[in-house]
Amino acid sequence: MTREPKITFIGAGSTVFMKNIIGDVLQRPALSAATIALMDLNPERLAESEIVAGKLVRTLGVKAKVETYSNQLKALEGADFVVVAFQIGGYEPCTVTDFEVPKNYGLRQTIADTLGVGGIMRGLRTVPHLWKICEDMLAVCPEAILLQYVNPMAINTWAIAEKYPTIRQVGLCHSVQGTAFELARDLEIPLEEIRYRAAGINHMAFYLKFEHRQKDGSYRDLYPDLIRGYREGRFPKPSHWNPRCPNKVRYEMLTRLGYFVTESSEHFAEYTPYFIKDGRPDLIEKFGIPLDEYPKRCIEQIERWKGQAAAFKEAETIEVAESHEYASSIMNSVWTGEPSVIYGNLRNNGCITSLPENCAAEVPCLVDASGIQPTYVGALPPQLTALIRTNINVQELTVQALVTENRDHLYHAAMMDPHTAAELDLDQIWSLVDDLLVAHRDWIPEWARVSKKVQAA
Repeated sequence: MTREPKITFIGAGSTVFMKNIIGDVLQRPALSAATIALMDLNPERLAESEIVAGKLVRTLGVKAKVETYSNQLKALEGADFVVVAFQIGGYEPCTVTDFEVPKNYGLRQTIADTLGVGGIMRGLRTVPHLWKICEDMLAVCPEAILLQYVNPMAINTWAIAEKYPTIRQVGLCHSVQGTAFELARDLEIPLEEIRYRAAGINHMAFYLKFEHRQKDGSYRDLYPDLIRGYREGRFPKPSHWNPRCPNKVRYEMLTRLGYFVTESSEHFAEYTPYFIKDGRPDLIEKFGIPLDEYPKRCIEQIERWKGQAAAFKEAETIEVAESHEYASSIMNSVWTGEPSVIYGNLRNNGCITSLPENCAAEVPCLVDASGIQPTYVGALPPQLTALIRTNINVQELTVQALVTENRDHLYHAAMMDPHTAAELDLDQIWSLVDDLLVAHRDWIPEWARVSKKVQAA
């Protein structure tokens, strides 16, 4: 291509995340002269991001241009790639609400950003804003690729495909490559010697193959080693990043299902009915389940990000290390035609034949000048399909609520959630959803708003 790409960041006030993605992008020769358009509604955070992005450009000695916008439509004009990273309602008040209100019913959570009542409410807050981005993209950059880094990933991706099917989108997570690193660390095998193939839905994909390349070029199945190490008490090794979060839930499920799930144990514990139960502190102790983990993590991250952002502002130059995010790889492949493989979340469209056509599937994707092309997986093992469907039920009903503006489906979604249904009766579920809709009134669409007085009448 003769012109340089334009890359727009919506939610650019996420300074540290933005810095990682831009650092990756600017180290790619074909992208190093890109126009970087930063958009955020918070002027202070936007200004911080502009300073950091400018220092990245100077540190790397590239010709990229940095522009800032408070107007989303203008930021999107002529964009080739759109990176989205925001949290509607923030840690306070919305994340706090998603944890504290369910506690009144004895419903405890660990992360609450993907499934469960927390994930449902987060989807309700988030999807309308993603839809507005899609609407603006159709107006000013209809061929751009939307790289979406927002939870609840599966609900978001599904909802975009339902309402804006022509938008070229992919939901991006780092759980597949991140967990591969963790398992390689447990096994003490270099990651580059491991071959894997994973598929499922976001946060509930499984490694269908996890193998070690041998000196003769053949591959050896590593699952027997992982199961043996767990049963002998050698795995999981202590976490390299968060001592509150041991990996026991996933190893236990490996012994029951025969496959290892790609998202963390603290996430997986609340996607199933087996691990968090009122009156069962023995389970919490046995599997090291970190209740209320996400609020603790948010507080720590906010403080860490403040410190990092301040350090970036003061520094003359900024160290640029390659991250493990897929964004720059996708952009480079689309822009140059040089192929790459990523794990992405897109409309299933028959890639996983045992899951619904319209669900959001996470599968290996080929990326080249034609865009992001998901690969065919076929049917998953029946036990994995069955477990994944329990999560898809919640996602589908949440998306139906959003698309049809039918509030009843929010209650139905909560009814179908494995963890919620295992803990609460129907009256409690209805009442809890009402309480959350009242608490989130300022952050959700008008059709979803409810008051206790109206509901009781």
